[in-house]
Amino acid sequence: MSESPASSPWPTGHRFAERTRAKHATVHALLAAGHSKRAIARQLGMGLNTVLRFSRATEPERLFTGQWQSRPSKLDAYKPYLDQRWHEGCTNAWKLWEEIKAQGYPDSYGNVRAYVSRNLRGKPQPVGRRPPTARAVTRWILTHPDALAQSDRLQLKAVLANCPELDALAEHVRSFAHMLTQLQGHQLPAWIEAATNADLPSLQRFARHLERDLDAVTAGLSQPWNSGVVEGHVNRIKMLKRQMFGRAGFELLRKRVLLYS
Repeated sequence: MSESPASSPWPTGHRFAERTRAKHATVHALLAAGHSKRAIARQLGMGLNTVLRFSRATEPERLFTGQWQSRPSKLDAYKPYLDQRWHEGCTNAWKLWEEIKAQGYPDSYGNVRAYVSRNLRGKPQPVGRRPPTARAVTRWILTHPDALAQSDRLQLKAVLANCPELDALAEHVRSFAHMLTQLQGHQLPAWIEAATNADLPSLQRFARHLERDLDAVTAGLSQPWNSGVVEGHVNRIKMLKRQMFGRAGFELLRKRVLLYS
């Protein structure tokens, strides 16, 4: 009784498995048609010993025994941990690799990614709400609290309660947003000092960049005027230029810019 592809070491869809199955079927078809093994080897460009090995195998799955997929791996000791973390909801292969690397795993990220792709992607996820993504949390922090939906506000509160660093970052972001919307540029030096003293490297770099052009930033946070209209016109001209690239000359571009409004 032949072994089903699903239970074989190489599942259906694996490129090596499909290649082996195709060669096995071709060799046995030629043998059934009366071709000799030497003729089959010449016709398929295979070695005679390879043809003999294929001819002796009653099904292609017998040829998989002892291949690389059954060899011991440095990842074997960490697979139970990976399975557990996957069940807990951690589906990021890079994060899983970083976690087992901290535990002493000596090999590369590619092996972890391959194991996750082959063995874990099809497993069911834990029942319950998945943790919010980094993009969602960023959007919640950058949105005014009064403009957040009730569900988003509750999720953000839970996230900040479990991460003191993120809670501190959210406070700095909100104070900067208040300074920006209320045109309180005189508070900028104090904000830069507080951000520089915070144990948040990305925020510290942002604060240092503001110090490089402090007068201009302070003016932008204090004056009611801005260059938004000018930037809008520049963006419009660039869009028109890209639309006409390679199609017309400067005179037509000039007319379109003047008549666009």
